[in-house]
Amino acid sequence: MEHTAGINGGWSRHGDTETGGIVLCRRESSVSMGALLVLIALHWASGSAEAGALDLVSGKGGAEVMLTVDVNSKHPISPYIYGTNRLAYPSDPAKFITLDRAGGNRWTAYNWENNASNAGSDYNFQSDSFLGTGPAGESVRLIIDADQKLGIASLITVQLQGRVAADTAGPVTLGAAPDPKRFKEVVFEKKTLSADPFTTSPPTSDAYVYMDEFLWALDQKFPGGRIFSSASKRAPVFVSLDNEPELWFSTHKEIQGGTVVNPDLYIHKSLQLAAALKALFPEVVIFGPAHYGFYGLYSWQGTMTATVGGRDWFVDRYARAIQTESVAAGRPLIDVYDIHWYSEATDSAGRRVTQLSGPALTDDEIQTVVQSPRSFADPTYTERSWVAKALGGPVNIIGRMKTKLAASNPKMKLAFTEYYNGGGQHIAGALAEADTLGIFGKEGVFAACLWPMGNKEPYINAGFRAFRNFDNAGTNFGDVSLGSTSSSPADVALYAAADSGRPGHYTLVIINRANGPRSASVRGLREAKHARIFQMTADTPVRQGVITPVAVGDSGVTAAGLQTTLPPLSVTTVDISET
Repeated sequence: MEHTAGINGGWSRHGDTETGGIVLCRRESSVSMGALLVLIALHWASGSAEAGALDLVSGKGGAEVMLTVDVNSKHPISPYIYGTNRLAYPSDPAKFITLDRAGGNRWTAYNWENNASNAGSDYNFQSDSFLGTGPAGESVRLIIDADQKLGIASLITVQLQGRVAADTAGPVTLGAAPDPKRFKEVVFEKKTLSADPFTTSPPTSDAYVYMDEFLWALDQKFPGGRIFSSASKRAPVFVSLDNEPELWFSTHKEIQGGTVVNPDLYIHKSLQLAAALKALFPEVVIFGPAHYGFYGLYSWQGTMTATVGGRDWFVDRYARAIQTESVAAGRPLIDVYDIHWYSEATDSAGRRVTQLSGPALTDDEIQTVVQSPRSFADPTYTERSWVAKALGGPVNIIGRMKTKLAASNPKMKLAFTEYYNGGGQHIAGALAEADTLGIFGKEGVFAACLWPMGNKEPYINAGFRAFRNFDNAGTNFGDVSLGSTSSSPADVALYAAADSGRPGHYTLVIINRANGPRSASVRGLREAKHARIFQMTADTPVRQGVITPVAVGDSGVTAAGLQTTLPPLSVTTVDISET
């Protein structure tokens, strides 16, 4: 849903997405601070506790919430889940962003030969130079180059729909779309139409634009090439097969007309383009279809008959076709199933969570925001939304997708290259974003890129900082996810990780969604010697230029255990080491 207002539409960089005040609680470590983590002590558990447990025990009367870590249930966390679209490119990306996506409506009709593009329905179906000017492919080269200098992976878009802008002459006529004078035809493999060799400076006088030549030319523009190779020491460059294709009939009438693209034709074209790119760069990681939301992956915008419990969704058909052709080709053709997910959850008054982004929210609105991430992977949670009604219960979109991919294409990974859960100017947004990132790591999502709904949403990036550079000294959440459960998931969520490069080092992110404090007990980790606690909450105002977790205390280990009461609406990061 990357539709943006303004004269140009499409993506843009907003350096002020992180500015604004924050309401935080900052207190020094003290056993008298009952509302905070007050005493940290990790010890080998005894009695009914599991051996090697880290216990957080309520100081008075036992814990309200039991949190458990399973160190034997583990898997790597993909480094690419901490991504943004360029709309949300932060002021300090190298510190906490790992993936930069250049995607959205603007890229569907991008012509790499002259850098022209069309805004589609975002703004007057206008062709212009919004994405840039210069040599062939310069709009994309500049993005990759900037990311490479920061060590950030890139996700770029290749054009699948079939037409790209021929000029930058403004709005186009929709009556007889596509106008052959205003658009050029996309050809996936150059040799099928031309015997001319690849070139980094293609002629612009012909009627065709070649996609394999596009990737080849980009690769040539970097010293030593191999930007699409997993064996390269560079940050990887991934490729997306266009954007939100089930909506082309609406968002890109100038090239699609008013008819939904046939789903089988779309799958066929996807396989053709993927095969052409893999023939040139066998190791390139390809994403598709980049659905706009649930209705696309379910029934391809109502053009297919699908049943809630059946294997007749579009995702089933797509994944089976990719698997069949990949086996025949001897290698995966499309590696990652990509979804855009803007939560459809609503508050009790029917307002969608994506609209709840102001600085003042009611308790009902706050809970709508902070509970909404549960629909990614909680099979016990049913949100208020048309999607939940259509499914007859919990959305559990990651769980459903993992089941379907396991049945139809077991090696295919999962990505959410656009998502948003609201709360951008409120502490609720920090909780929702942190919760979402924790879910992505825990559930094995391969890649994810935030797309916020406004220009000033500082609490969303704050959610990233619960995991990335949370101590402002370069320390990150671990890269090995550990199993974790909560006895009260409506109130408290726990995400736990080990660090493959630092034995004995663990990280916890604990989210208290409740409007009141909650005491908690965590079991399942080994004894450690030291823990540092960082926190974001809304109790005590402290103004910051960039919203960052606040250190609230360090402690060594004693036999007394670890006592805590989690503040209301808080995100707590605990950094644990054995030394």
